[in-house]
Amino acid sequence: MSGKVVTKNSDLIRVGVIGATGYTGSELLRLLLRHPQVALTVVTSRAEAGVALSDYWPNLRGECDLSFTAPSAAELTAACDLVFFATPHAVSMHMMRELMAMDVRVIDLSADFRLQDIPQWEAWYGEAHACPELVEQAVYGLPEVNREHIRDAKLLACPGCYPTSVQLGFLPLLENNLIHTDSLIANSASGVSGAGRQAKVANLFSEMSDNFKAYAVAGHRHLPEIEQGLSAAAGTEVNLTFVPHLLPIIRGIHSTLYCKPKDMNVNFQALFEQRFANEPFVDVLPAGVYPETRSVKGTNHCRISVQPIESSGMLAILVVEDNLLKGAAGQAVQAMNIMYQWQETLGLRDIALMP
Repeated sequence: MSGKVVTKNSDLIRVGVIGATGYTGSELLRLLLRHPQVALTVVTSRAEAGVALSDYWPNLRGECDLSFTAPSAAELTAACDLVFFATPHAVSMHMMRELMAMDVRVIDLSADFRLQDIPQWEAWYGEAHACPELVEQAVYGLPEVNREHIRDAKLLACPGCYPTSVQLGFLPLLENNLIHTDSLIANSASGVSGAGRQAKVANLFSEMSDNFKAYAVAGHRHLPEIEQGLSAAAGTEVNLTFVPHLLPIIRGIHSTLYCKPKDMNVNFQALFEQRFANEPFVDVLPAGVYPETRSVKGTNHCRISVQPIESSGMLAILVVEDNLLKGAAGQAVQAMNIMYQWQETLGLRDIALMP
């Protein structure tokens, strides 16, 4: 059973999860419960307070004896060394000031602290930011870029699912000034779990099955986050056309990225292989091999293929990840491992579920 026995002097890190009633929260619980350095001590939900986790999430039967409690900053700071927010956007910012005043570290899987431009965040999310003074100290938690800063972070903003795939695909090219930055294109498709667990007509099985469609074509909330990361990598402002789609699958993201190289004679395959050679969760596939979503299902891996298109003088980069893991909960646990100087792959050594 969870709830490993833990005392204040234990070597285990005491962890709490706020808002574990969605798919990302479910995956986060699954990962934390089997992590050898973690003791799960608090799981909160206002709506489900008093309900046993194993009743709410049947896959946790026999694994956990905790029940949901109503979120309380006092309880969290007393019982936790580290708190994860697996809440919708515009929730964590209302509790963050109180948590940051205490000796607690936070990993926030929502978008509340991802954007450094506060007016931009307010424009995209439609409300005033409740804790703007903490935005600047938040560390953006993409390990392949920010590993050194993650190690010392007290407040970590976990990247979004689409932004992870798009940034990893463009990074080697932008870091080396190899492509034109005024016309980048990202054509990304996500499984329906990326739309959340709320009841919506558009997410019904009969609406999603045997169907494929674009959404938020005129502008998606992840666009400014992606452009922020790409601009930082390039050292100059980039312009991105980002079109997300819904796939008739439960989980997985496939992003196809397009850009125009300044020189088509560059060995792009070698460039990508060298950039990610020491990254435990980024796999650059051999030339001519293209990634499939099922090859990363249930894992924290991201698989990438790079393909020059000689006829048009363009470059295509194909990226797949599990939106609930490398795109959310898995990446958060990867960041936790870095923060506590554990082996980065600890608790994340999964092989993809096939078929």
